[in-house]
Amino acid sequence: MRAILKTLSEALSLLWRSLDQARRLFVNVLFLLLMVGLLSWLLASDKPEVPDSTALVIEPVGGLVEELYGTPDERALLKLMGRHRPESLVRSIREAIRAAGEDDRVKALYLDLNRLGGASLTTLQTLRGDIEAFKATGRPVLAAADFLTQSRYYLAATADEVMVHPMGMVLLPGFGSYRNYYKEALDRLEVDWNVFRVGEFKSAVEPFLRGDMSPEARQNRQQWLDELWKEYRTDVAGARGLSPEAIAAYSNSFHLKLADHSGQAAALAEAEGLVDRLATRDEVQDRLIELVGENEETHSYHRIDYLSYLEAVGRPSAKSRNVVAVVVAKGAIYNGSRPPGSVGGDSTAELIRRARNSDDVKALVLRVDSPGGSAFASEIIRRQLELTRDSGKPVVVSMGSVAASGGYWIAMSADQIWAHPTTITGSIGIFAMAPTFQRTLGRLGIANDGVGTGPFAGTLRPERTLPDEAKAALQSTIRAGYEDFIGRVAEERGMTVQQVDQVARGVTGGGLYQAAGGCGLERAGRHGRCFEGPAMLRGTNF
Repeated sequence: MRAILKTLSEALSLLWRSLDQARRLFVNVLFLLLMVGLLSWLLASDKPEVPDSTALVIEPVGGLVEELYGTPDERALLKLMGRHRPESLVRSIREAIRAAGEDDRVKALYLDLNRLGGASLTTLQTLRGDIEAFKATGRPVLAAADFLTQSRYYLAATADEVMVHPMGMVLLPGFGSYRNYYKEALDRLEVDWNVFRVGEFKSAVEPFLRGDMSPEARQNRQQWLDELWKEYRTDVAGARGLSPEAIAAYSNSFHLKLADHSGQAAALAEAEGLVDRLATRDEVQDRLIELVGENEETHSYHRIDYLSYLEAVGRPSAKSRNVVAVVVAKGAIYNGSRPPGSVGGDSTAELIRRARNSDDVKALVLRVDSPGGSAFASEIIRRQLELTRDSGKPVVVSMGSVAASGGYWIAMSADQIWAHPTTITGSIGIFAMAPTFQRTLGRLGIANDGVGTGPFAGTLRPERTLPDEAKAALQSTIRAGYEDFIGRVAEERGMTVQQVDQVARGVTGGGLYQAAGGCGLERAGRHGRCFEGPAMLRGTNF
C-alpha cells in the first residue's frame, strides 16, 4: 500500500512540476511576445517623417560602392571592433534622388561632400545623371565642402550653386597609374620569379620582371588614362560653363595660378569659375535656410538625410511577378565562396543559378565591376550565365568601372554587354607566377634535396628550382588557356579568332573604344539604360 501511495505521490509531483514548467514557459513566451511587440511599436513610432518643405541631404561617407563589403553581421562586428570600412551604397543614393524628384515636399537637393572618399568616374557619372534629372524639375541643387577633391568636385560641379570653405581648395590632379617594380630587389634577394603569360600587354606581371613600365604597357595605360581625363574635363567643363582646356590649364598650372593668388586656393577656385562662392559652414546653413526654411527646434534648415528619407518613403519594389534579377560581381574573382564585396566562383554562380530557376525572374542583369582573378572561377560563373541565356531568359551584362581579364570572361556569354564610356575592359590574356627561393635559402646555408619518382615530383616546392619540364607544362597550359579565352570570345561575340587576337593580347581600353570594335560590346551606355536590354531582346516589359 505504501508503495502504491509513494508511486502516486511521485506521479502527482511530476505532473505538478510539468504543469508549473509549462506555466512558466507560457508566461515567458507571452512576456517575450509583448516585448517584441513593444519594441516594434517603438521602432515604428520612430519612423522618420518628411517635412513639408525640406532639403534632401546627400552626405556619402567613404567610398561609393555598388555592394557593401561582407554581411550585415560582419559589418556590425567590424564596427564594434573599430575596423569598420566606411562605404556608401550607390543604389541607395540613386533611389533617394529619384524618389525626391517626384516628391513636392523636397524643395532642394544638398550635396554635403565633406566625407566622400574615393569613387570611380563611372560611378560618379551614374550619379551625375540622377542629379541632373532632379535639376530638371526646377528645384535647386547645392553642393558644399571644406575641400573639394577630384571625386567630390565632379559631383559638386553638377549643382546650381557650388560653395567651398574660404580656407579650402579645389584640387584636380588628373588621373595617374603608378606602381612599384621589384626586379632589382628580387635580384638582390636572389629570388627566381618564374612567370608564364600570353599577351605582351598583360602588364600585371611586369613589377616582378622589370624595373620600370614596358613601352607596351605605358602606351596602353596612357591611352585609357587620357580617355578618362577627357571625359572628366568635358563633363565638368560643360556643367560649369567652362572649356575642357580651362580645366586642364587649372590642373597643370595649379602651382603658378596659386602663386598669383598669394597661395589662397579657395580664392583661386572662385576666380577660375570652379565655385560660385566661398562660404563657411554656418553660411552654407544660412543659404539652405533661405531655400527651405528654418527648423525652430534645431535652429538649422529643414533637412532629411537620404537614408532616413528612403526609410520614410519606402524603397522601390517590384509591382509584378516579371522581375529582372540583378547579380553584382564586384571585386577580385576567387575560387570558392566569398562574401559580398568580392567575387567567389561558387557563390556568384549560385546566385545566377537561383535566378535562372526562379519563376518570378524573367531576365538577368549581371553587374560586373572586377579586374579579374581566377580563370577557373571565372569559367564557373560564365557557364551559369550561359545556361541562363540558353534557358530562354534574357541576360545582359552591365560593366562598371572595370571589367577586365576574368571580369570580361564572366561577361562574354551574355545576350548583350553594355559598357559605360569610362569602363576599363578587355585585358584578354592569361598569366601565372611561381616564385622559388632556393638561391635565397642557399645564402643562409639551407639546402633542399631528396628523391622522387619523376621530374614532376616536388615540382611546386618554393625552395626548389622549377624544372624545365614544369616550365614547359605551365607555359603550354597558359597558351591553351589563352586560345580557349579568345576562342570563346570569338564564338560568343560573333568575331573571328584572328579579330579577337588583334585586340586581345592583354590590351585594356575604355568602353567607347571597345564598343567601337574592341571586344564585341553592343553598347556604350549608362547602367540604368541596360535594363532596356532584356525588353529589347524578348519584347517584354519588365
